[in-house]
Amino acid sequence: MMKLAAITPLLLLAACDAEVKSPVDKDEGVQMKADADGRVAFNLPFAKGEMKLPSGMMSNADFDIDGVKMMPGSKVTGFNLDAGKDKPGKVDISFTAPASPQEVSAYFMDQFKAKGVEAKVNGDVLEGRSDDGDTFSMRFAPQGSGTSGTIAIDSKK
Repeated sequence: MMKLAAITPLLLLAACDAEVKSPVDKDEGVQMKADADGRVAFNLPFAKGEMKLPSGMMSNADFDIDGVKMMPGSKVTGFNLDAGKDKPGKVDISFTAPASPQEVSAYFMDQFKAKGVEAKVNGDVLEGRSDDGDTFSMRFAPQGSGTSGTIAIDSKK
């Protein structure tokens, strides 16, 4: 199961610029987008707005796929969430890691193998399937002395 603990506090923060939407709009979609500075835009069935997360919340986000956590020293730099009643959910996460793309890819492959998560490298993409059937793909690119990476998760539910 994919987990991003940063999403829960977003819904609980009271100090935000929000507009309550009418239930007759029948907008069943959920969209959230955050950047590295903690600026979050959200569009929920019951509210739409923007907020600023406390400093450091994005970089300290608790993320895992079936128990496989980010490489130590990594920082989440952004995420997008798009889901709806009649469409599968999609989560895109961007991050930085303090190692080369090859080391980051090897870290994830080792961790997935240790947790029994189905994963393989296909060209320059690490692909897999979580225990609940969600598919994911990871891409890694050099950035300075480390890596900039993306994770795309497609929910089948």
